[in-house]
Amino acid sequence: MSTEYATHVPSPLVTENSFLRRPPENVPLPPWDEARARLPEPRWEGHDSAIACWWKAWELAWEHLRQPKPGSGFVSNYIDTAFNGCLFLWDSAFILRFGRYGEAVFPFHRTLDNFYARQHPDGFICREIDEADGKDRFSRFDPSSTGPNLFAWAEREHFRASGDVGRLNAVLPALLSYHRWLRTWRTWQDGSSWSTGWGCGMDNQPRMGPGFNPEHDHGHLTWADATLQQLLSARCLLELALAAGSSLEVSDLVAEAQHLTSLVNRTLWNDQQGFVNDRRADATLTGVKSVGAYWALLAGALGREREDRLVAALEDPLQFRRPHRVPSLSADHELYRPYGDYWRGSVWAPTTYMVLCGLRETGRHGLASEIGLNHHANVVKVFESTGTLWENWAPEHEAPGQQAARDFVGWGGLPPVAVLLEFVFGLEARVDAGAPRVRWEPGVLEGHGVKRYPLAGGLVDFACEPRRSLAEKPLVTVASTVAFELVLRWQGGEERQLIAASR
Repeated sequence: MSTEYATHVPSPLVTENSFLRRPPENVPLPPWDEARARLPEPRWEGHDSAIACWWKAWELAWEHLRQPKPGSGFVSNYIDTAFNGCLFLWDSAFILRFGRYGEAVFPFHRTLDNFYARQHPDGFICREIDEADGKDRFSRFDPSSTGPNLFAWAEREHFRASGDVGRLNAVLPALLSYHRWLRTWRTWQDGSSWSTGWGCGMDNQPRMGPGFNPEHDHGHLTWADATLQQLLSARCLLELALAAGSSLEVSDLVAEAQHLTSLVNRTLWNDQQGFVNDRRADATLTGVKSVGAYWALLAGALGREREDRLVAALEDPLQFRRPHRVPSLSADHELYRPYGDYWRGSVWAPTTYMVLCGLRETGRHGLASEIGLNHHANVVKVFESTGTLWENWAPEHEAPGQQAARDFVGWGGLPPVAVLLEFVFGLEARVDAGAPRVRWEPGVLEGHGVKRYPLAGGLVDFACEPRRSLAEKPLVTVASTVAFELVLRWQGGEERQLIAASR
């Protein structure tokens, strides 16, 4: 006779997680030929390859749409990670950032419902779940069992684009209990966070010297990216709880955010480098400059002066301004590889997109557009020569990164879709208190636009005529099924206008 012992303390919030009680949906997947006619349709004069790359991304994405398998415990249709038959937390949070543009055809954001449906009684959610049977690939106390802490950020971005308050109230119990599980089981005494290469998603990135296994060891380090993500999560949860009018207790998040902001600035800031580093157990900094430091921008961890110094590394050819931006490791590191070698220099869609979002969040739209144009152009060049999209790309060659998986959509759909619309065409949509707003700062001179752009449950057609310079006011036409405020910007000018629902 065997006895099972509970090795966890149940979280009361998990009992409010309604996803645990949902039956699996039985909704047919939309066929590709029908979906294509309903997806957004971009136009960019003289850039046929960019348009072909856009459609390749969506076609590959459609090949990875899935329905819950019997016995898996999954509750919603979803997009597969395109890797090994498992659903990955890290990948899914970013896949949804381009999937949002296809929400009128397929509910990409509900991919996360399947993680919430597999939450454990203490709040733990595994980072990798088998799609066939719904089993965790790692036990909760395996150092690589979960992370990065991005659920709250992913839900915040969905809310900002949709204004869906109903979803906030549904997801908050799962989000809060997961966040608090990480605070209990993945922090040091000072409240800083740790992870592993697998847990943080940046598998083989060097953190320490000989004897440290970058994939599976925590090294007794304070991990800068994990700490910044915990701070970002706390701030996102506070924003979502306020927007939802939630009665859930969140005062602990206020104190946590204040503490982590102070901790980052006191203990992880390398003033000599002007950068954020991991910290060793002896309180010294490693000096490794990782793309993971740029979570500081989204997390609001630094003051403006330190942000400026951190951002300056993106403009330095000896650090992150390589032919294809932004490499995952600074080029002045001895293990940086010009052909990539995974997280030792490769350019990755999720982390470059994270950098772009951080620049936008802190008002650095010009640099975001510059890096976005570079990233998108390099991805399209590799698409032209290979006919497909990749897991990552080489930072100094027009080629996939070493060891990169092909046909990777997956997060490979970020550059041809999200980066094109947001940082090349310059469209940024938000829904605040039910009021939609689009900020449009066209970043290219050629005629361009997009039909069937999703906004607050409606669709918008945007078109911009060719210009001679970025300082010339754009001549645009807009037709929409919903009313919204358009903020049109160009170098040296801004114009606001209310767009009425016209069709």
